[in-house]
Amino acid sequence: MKENNVHKLYIRYFDIGLHPENKFPIPISPIRFQDNPGEYTIVPVVFIQNKVMLEKNLDVNELAQKTFDFIEEINSKNKITCEQIQIDCDWTLSSKNNYLKFIEVFKKVSKKKLSATIRLHQVKYFKKTKIPNVDSGVLMYYNMGSIAPDSLNSIYDQKVAERYLKSLKRYPLHLDFAFPIYSWGVHIRNNTVIGLRSKMNTKALEKDPNFEKTSPIFFRVKQSNYKNGVFYEENDLLKIEEIKTEDLKEMAKDLKDNLIRKPNEIIFYDLDEFNLNNYEKNTFEQIISCF
Repeated sequence: MKENNVHKLYIRYFDIGLHPENKFPIPISPIRFQDNPGEYTIVPVVFIQNKVMLEKNLDVNELAQKTFDFIEEINSKNKITCEQIQIDCDWTLSSKNNYLKFIEVFKKVSKKKLSATIRLHQVKYFKKTKIPNVDSGVLMYYNMGSIAPDSLNSIYDQKVAERYLKSLKRYPLHLDFAFPIYSWGVHIRNNTVIGLRSKMNTKALEKDPNFEKTSPIFFRVKQSNYKNGVFYEENDLLKIEEIKTEDLKEMAKDLKDNLIRKPNEIIFYDLDEFNLNNYEKNTFEQIISCF
């Protein structure tokens, strides 16, 4: 982080889901800080599951107040001050009204700068999906396809992205960009996806004698085994979906070619030793310099 001159961290504080019985919104796995991240500017990020916004009797005012209070509680406990908060929610046409109202109320309650994550389809169809009343948006330039046993990469697919890029010039909200630097394995049995296995890449599997590479992205299980607590049956397949430096450069070029305004920030998702070790130290600076 020092070598890449990082000053700002977007940190997931908690998710908001629904209590399984009474269907009230509840915080899920809130963060615990081991150290005070004093030298960095911190932006708390709260992910709200869309099903929360779909609840017909949702008390949006109460949810906004409780969400802000919990962020403040975490900040106060860890001696963190923040000037900006980010709300992450993949809202839909059915949840749109609750979500947009939540943003309005949260902005008033928090009196902070507010950013919201924006998906590609929300850029293209913004007249239908509407635009949240935030100071800026972060375009999540990943998770473009469906997780499937085919050979496509669900994290990033240039052909899929191309369908949306032209819309960027018409989008009224200022956008920064979040690029993916994570990878995972799609676990396939009898041509059916049975799970996603995080923190997996080609390099790691090539060294594992239990797996045999059958194509640039597919590995076959040679003998039944356990890996990281997961059972793999003989002949199961793992499809590795990962993002290479060339992909990041391609993303940056395609976005730049379709922009009216330069982004103020590029965010790399997510900060993790496993992810960072897959890239040369200067990769991130190279991507940023594309803009």
